[in-house]
Amino acid sequence: MDGIARAVARRQEVPGRAARGWALEVAHSAHRATSRAAGRRAFWHTIGGFVAAGPAATAPQPRFPVSASQKSLSPSLDLPAGHRVGLATAAIGAMLFSAKAIVAKLMYRYNVDAVMVITLRMVLAAPLFMAIGWWQARKLPALSWADRGRVVFLGFIGYYLSSFLDFLGLQYITAGLERLILFLTPSFVLLFTALVFRRHIHARQWISLLLAYAGIVLVFVHDLDVSGTQVWLGGGLVLASALSYGVYLILSGELVKRVGSLRLVAYAMCVSTLCCVIQYLALGRPVAELAQPAPVLWLSAVNAVMCTVLPVSLTMIAVARIGAPLASQAGMVGPVSTLVLAFWLLGEPVTEVQIAGSALVLGGMYLLSRKKG
Repeated sequence: MDGIARAVARRQEVPGRAARGWALEVAHSAHRATSRAAGRRAFWHTIGGFVAAGPAATAPQPRFPVSASQKSLSPSLDLPAGHRVGLATAAIGAMLFSAKAIVAKLMYRYNVDAVMVITLRMVLAAPLFMAIGWWQARKLPALSWADRGRVVFLGFIGYYLSSFLDFLGLQYITAGLERLILFLTPSFVLLFTALVFRRHIHARQWISLLLAYAGIVLVFVHDLDVSGTQVWLGGGLVLASALSYGVYLILSGELVKRVGSLRLVAYAMCVSTLCCVIQYLALGRPVAELAQPAPVLWLSAVNAVMCTVLPVSLTMIAVARIGAPLASQAGMVGPVSTLVLAFWLLGEPVTEVQIAGSALVLGGMYLLSRKKG
């Protein structure tokens, strides 16, 4: 008994490695639980309509704590290294994803249509998303049949229909206008949520909507004078694309908690690929027609990997590092980069009216992404 007492006393006096490791694990587990809860609340505030106490979240927890000052305004230069890496990752992801409009415009120069563009993009991207989905499925429980049906519907409306309407509209409008219209998606989510869930829209949110829509009208009228009435058709198609993706964001809220955000995207992309193949064959297009000239295939590979798979992965990494609010604000570089790339690679003019309209849209969406106070 004396030996046991002495052993207990020594353990209490000088904790061993096991005791310290157990204490650290308990502390880390508590921190992870707190971070996950905070991450869910922040992400719905930013993406799910920027309304309080949304029904679900779609992003993993931030790896580093984010102060109130860092959430409210643009990040300062004295951010920790992890935050700087996260911001850079989010910005690169946004620029790559926005570049798909530039790639599509370049492909249209080889007399291909939207059906060919989206089919090649999804067929080439599908193996990578299948690998991501398989890897995620190894760590998560199997889906119920009801959830599988929901994934199929979300894949159809969120990635097939939205993407096809987007590429179709790009045949009639500039890449800069396309990106600005798509950038309004969070505002549509806000309006949908207010109508469906009867949520109140605050004065600050109304101001942000007025700014953003005024900017779109300014750029739209400018392009209408330059490009003619086809801007109505192209703008309407891209607007329908943004609305379709907005519905996807709302309906995916509850499902993503059970499926997992990355697995849901991977599965939805695979469904989109199947829809593209079915559409291609239903239109009577020969399979041999997929053997396009080398430039088209190379651009399709860039569209699939650099403008689809990689941006999704980078965005998930950024959200994990800095949280969705900061990642969303860093993503505002997307429309700006599109204007620059369109001017550089496509020869699209950049006028004072376009710059002013873009500034209004960016300002409105930035105001919408900020928390109250």
